Amino acid sequence: MSPADVVVALDVGGTGMKCALVRPDGAVLHTERHPTDAGRGPEAVVDTILAVAEGLAGKARADGLAPVALGVAVPGVIDEARGVAVWSANVGFRDVPLRDLAQARLGLPTALGHDVRAGGLAEARLGAGRDDRHVLFVAIGTGIAAAHVVDGVTVVGAHGAAGEIGHVLVRPGGPSCGCGRPGCLEAVASAGAIGRRYAALAGVPATAADVAARAAAGEPLAADVWREAVEALADGLAIGQALFDVETVVLGGGLAQAGALLLDPLRAALHERMTFHREPRLVAAALGDEAGCLGAALLALDSLEK
Repeated sequence: MSPADVVVALDVGGTGMKCALVRPDGAVLHTERHPTDAGRGPEAVVDTILAVAEGLAGKARADGLAPVALGVAVPGVIDEARGVAVWSANVGFRDVPLRDLAQARLGLPTALGHDVRAGGLAEARLGAGRDDRHVLFVAIGTGIAAAHVVDGVTVVGAHGAAGEIGHVLVRPGGPSCGCGRPGCLEAVASAGAIGRRYAALAGVPATAADVAARAAAGEPLAADVWREAVEALADGLAIGQALFDVETVVLGGGLAQAGALLLDPLRAALHERMTFHREPRLVAAALGDEAGCLGAALLALDSLEK
């Protein structure tokens, strides 16, 4: 590839898009952020995605660069082979042929991927898991999802839904999950679940960050809620390790920002759950909220090699 070649990368969320121009070596030359405004409806969101991508490609050309591909990461169930956003509650997509629409608009080869798998790909190749062949990236935010990366390739699954570790059952009869079943990991240990649990017990609204801070300050109720979440996360990760036998588990998402307050007790709890399975290295993500965008760039680059 030419030194002037770049890929256009977009990581689309329910509220905002992280966008970049990225060189083949992973160097980020330019970044932008734009509102998604998902409430406007899926057609408006698609128009915004295409307009932003087109604008970035134009910016590249104006700077003497050559955009050679586009990578887009979106949440939900993604058929990466067909380039279709099958279902995405956050942005209202249902069977949107986003890859074909983007290729027609920009005239560039386009790759469509899942946001968490894209983030996991970036962490496995460029971030905290870059020295290992088998990596499980777990994003803990409003929900919980994972990406299993083997030799720098994400495992997509037969139906584009691999990695939904947030919906493994850890507390039978526990809190109701958004999927309709009680006791899923996401319903107990996501950032949203932690805030809801504390609020229900304390009678005051709280976020997971509030609970973490109060637990660190020694408040007993917050410490109990935090401990419950850590124990559930350890159960979920133990299931993941039994299934995938990875070398490294990389924790990302908003909850991972708690740092040692999360990682230290989680390591200890996971260690207690290991029997004959090899205990994975447990580390915080290294790329922050840019991981999804970098992963979208990697997907675009990979599409040029196929």
